[in-house]
Amino acid sequence: MEKEIIGKLEVLQGDITKLDVDAIVNAANQSLLGGGGVDGAIHRAAGPALLAECRTVGGCPTGEARITKGYKLSARHVIHTVGPVYGGKPQDAELLTGCYRNSLTLAVENNIRSIAFPAISCGVYGYPIDDACKIAVDTAGKFLEKNESLEKVIFILFSAGDKAVYDEYLLSLGKAQGG
Repeated sequence: MEKEIIGKLEVLQGDITKLDVDAIVNAANQSLLGGGGVDGAIHRAAGPALLAECRTVGGCPTGEARITKGYKLSARHVIHTVGPVYGGKPQDAELLTGCYRNSLTLAVENNIRSIAFPAISCGVYGYPIDDACKIAVDTAGKFLEKNESLEKVIFILFSAGDKAVYDEYLLSLGKAQGG
C-alpha cells in the first residue's frame, strides 16, 4: 500500500460516538432499530430521532450499508452496515469486505471527507480481530486509491488490545513499502 494512502488511515482507541468526523459507521443489525454494543451506544448518543429515521429505511441486508443523519452526534451522518456472524466460511470475508466497501461508497456519494469505523463483526458476531483488521484496512486502502475525495479513514477500537492489532498491521504495511 502506498505511503500516501497509509497516511489517510488512522487508528484510535475510544468512543466512536464522540468523534468529530463527517460520518461514523454503525455496526448494526439487519433491522437497524438499535441493539447492543456500538449499535446501542450510537442510538443512545444520537437520540430518538435516529431510531425514527431508521424505521423508515426498511432494514439492511448483511454486507450492505444505509445512511442516515447524525442527529445529536458530532458526526453529520451515520452509515449503518450489517456485518456477518462469523462462521469460518469464505462468505464471511466477502460479506465483511462488502460492509467496508459499501460504507465507503455511500460516504463518497454523500460528499463525506472523514469517516470512522468500529471493528465491524468483532463483538458478539465473533469475527477474529486479526482477520477483520486485514479486511478493514485492505478494503479501505484499495478504495482510497481510487477515491481521492476521502481525506481520512479512522478505525476506532474500544480496547487497547484491538488497537494494537490495527497499529501492528498498519506498521507492517508501511515497512513493506520501505516506510
